[in-house]
Amino acid sequence: MIAAILFIVSVVAFGQFGLYYWRATISGIAAQAISDRIRVAAGITSAGVGAKDFGSIIILNDLSPDLRGPNGSFWGIRSYYSVVRSLGRIVPAMASWAETEMATCSRYAAVLMDQHLERNMACAAQARGM
Repeated sequence: MIAAILFIVSVVAFGQFGLYYWRATISGIAAQAISDRIRVAAGITSAGVGAKDFGSIIILNDLSPDLRGPNGSFWGIRSYYSVVRSLGRIVPAMASWAETEMATCSRYAAVLMDQHLERNMACAAQARGM
């Protein structure tokens, strides 16, 4: 019985560590610069990417060709965004935290889309050179 309790506590602690690591990775990527090309392509008029721009960036992702296959679906960040959005609506005290997290998700998706479009442009330039 004690071994089972220790195992459960270890699994929960490992899961918590994994979640913190994943959020730190997302925050690190979201802190990178976003080009104006992404803002124009997604129809974002403000200088910064906010929480409400997530849908526009995901639509841009769905419309752009993927050179690597179906790996760029953003299913993890989409799920996290929807859970955080729901928490922000259900618990009013968490609304400002949820808004910050959703903005981070939007910036993360925008940075990855910027990198994706850069790879597509490099591949197109290479194909033209052949």
